Amino acid sequence: EVQLVESGGGSVQPGGSLRLSCVASELTFSSYVLGWFRQSPGKEREGVAAIDSTNWTRYTDSVKGRFFISRDNAKNTLYLQMDSLEPEDTATYHCAAGLPRGPRIQWVRSVLSQSAYSFWGQGTQVTVSS
Repeated sequence: EVQLVESGGGSVQPGGSLRLSCVASELTFSSYVLGWFRQSPGKEREGVAAIDSTNWTRYTDSVKGRFFISRDNAKNTLYLQMDSLEPEDTATYHCAAGLPRGPRIQWVRSVLSQSAYSFWGQGTQVTVSS
């Protein structure tokens, strides 16, 4: 059974940093596109960042220059370094894994959409507040 387990969430003041981790098991980690999503109460789940097997990355506009996604295939681990955190970043953060389908030009357009992913973690809470 595929499992994705997030860690590293917590409470920080605005301007602070956190590093999230996601450890995967029972999948060929290096082949998967990996993503981070977040969801706050009353809002839809939002794609934050994604990384493919070549380390190509994509970010939603609101986190560009502040968040950095990376992966360590030897450790089956996905990371999200979050700097200059803002109260608007408060949410539950989920990692996700999916295999790219169809031509690259097609799936890169959907890489921040939930539909691109088959497996999900339970989430870790991030709270940014003074």
